[in-house]
Amino acid sequence: MKWSMATASLALASSACCRAFTLSRSSTTTFVSSSWRQGLRPLSSSSISAPLSEEVTESVGDEDTSIYVQEAEALGKLKSGFLQTMRDRGFMHQCTGLVELDKQLSAVDEETKEPLIVSAYLGFDATADSLHVGSLLQIMILRHLQQSGHRPIVLIGGATSKVGDPTGKDESRVLLDDATIQHNIDGISTVFEKFLTFSDSSDASKATTSDAIMVNNDDWLSELKYLEFLRDYGSQFTINRMLSFESVKLRLAREAPFSFLEFNYMILQAYDFLELYRRYDARLQLGGSDQWGNILSGTELGRRCDGAQLFGLTAPLITTSDGKKMGKTAGGAMWLNADKLSEYDYWQFWRNTSDEDVIRFLKLFTELPMEKIAELEKLEGAGINDAKIVLADETTALLHGRECLTQIHKTIESMFSSKGGTANTDSLPRIFVSAEDLAGDGVRFADLFLELGLASSKKDARRLIQGGGAKIEGEKIADETGCLTAAGFDGKTEVTLRAGKKRAGVVELQ
Repeated sequence: MKWSMATASLALASSACCRAFTLSRSSTTTFVSSSWRQGLRPLSSSSISAPLSEEVTESVGDEDTSIYVQEAEALGKLKSGFLQTMRDRGFMHQCTGLVELDKQLSAVDEETKEPLIVSAYLGFDATADSLHVGSLLQIMILRHLQQSGHRPIVLIGGATSKVGDPTGKDESRVLLDDATIQHNIDGISTVFEKFLTFSDSSDASKATTSDAIMVNNDDWLSELKYLEFLRDYGSQFTINRMLSFESVKLRLAREAPFSFLEFNYMILQAYDFLELYRRYDARLQLGGSDQWGNILSGTELGRRCDGAQLFGLTAPLITTSDGKKMGKTAGGAMWLNADKLSEYDYWQFWRNTSDEDVIRFLKLFTELPMEKIAELEKLEGAGINDAKIVLADETTALLHGRECLTQIHKTIESMFSSKGGTANTDSLPRIFVSAEDLAGDGVRFADLFLELGLASSKKDARRLIQGGGAKIEGEKIADETGCLTAAGFDGKTEVTLRAGKKRAGVVELQ
């Protein structure tokens, strides 16, 4: 995220103008590729005004950059309860100044002997009105941080959502208007309250307790003056350095357009860290390993501008054992908001975890003691299913509350265990239709499967029907253009639709 003064032309310039300029790959471009460790040396006072070092580059995804390899000795001597948890449960990938960070996270006040509180932040852009399971790892990190006695800062990217993070993207994100961004912020903000305890205090400049705070970077980024920002911070960044970032290299290598607007995202994230340090004494930025370069830039910008010692800690990007991205399934995203994904479907997602992933996911996505997980790891054969049920129960309880498990278990037992009787459908996703909806030709089954979340699109629903996986009340739906009419209810007030063996939903007649 380091570039020349001209590159620092932020979101303050209009999105339309910035999008009109793109970077393309040149045969003369030289990419810098040194290890992340080389860039974390102390800066001399004489270098404060110099551009950020071009020797400091990100290296994401290479095995030898893993902190478990690079910092094995230091990891064995950790004193901080938070870092010990990160280490033992597999949350660590890269860290700046691990030894010094451990000292700060385990420090005590010399007079009171009380542990000192460190503020750390993690950012979430408002690109959708709900987070999905792919964001759960980061939320769990914040939860562990708070439980270790430190203060989590949830940074909502109200401003950066107007730009769009280019990391891992082959093309530009669709630009969102202010109303959509606010709608998305309202949607994603509620989930954090289920995992964190937030402060009621209006003064959050210093951490006096471990209560979390939530802030929006639109509060400061939207107030920046373009020329002043270029003058004060543009000289701290070089295009040479930014072209070495993995996210940029991938886009250029694929000859995909990379707008000037997106290029600015990196400096915005670095400036966020500096602003959070100034406002809330944030000393640590947390994130996924794909954000390593951006995080490094923030730590260095803090040192150069304010002489601050800031830190970065990343977690590995989580994929399933078959290489798929966490949080996405054939049926669509696994949303965290209950109005987008039912408690039952969320439970089923975790119950369907592969044998190879279940222990790893128990460590990352639950709070089960490591001793209990070690016992579950000994299970073999069909016994592994018991570990999967524990995983589903614990993850669902964290998000939706333990009280919902009773109904889920009843539904599972009645739908998939019993040979007769009426199935309990209380915890299944449910939609409503009226007699008017069912009049005439009725409602297409494909539309119902889509609305229930049992299919990701109408095409997917038709494919489900063609493959024989769609059923109504246990009877196979043969016609992909078929419709549900009043006759389909057979005098009842609801019918159950099934997609495969383990996913189901209810259509209720009002």
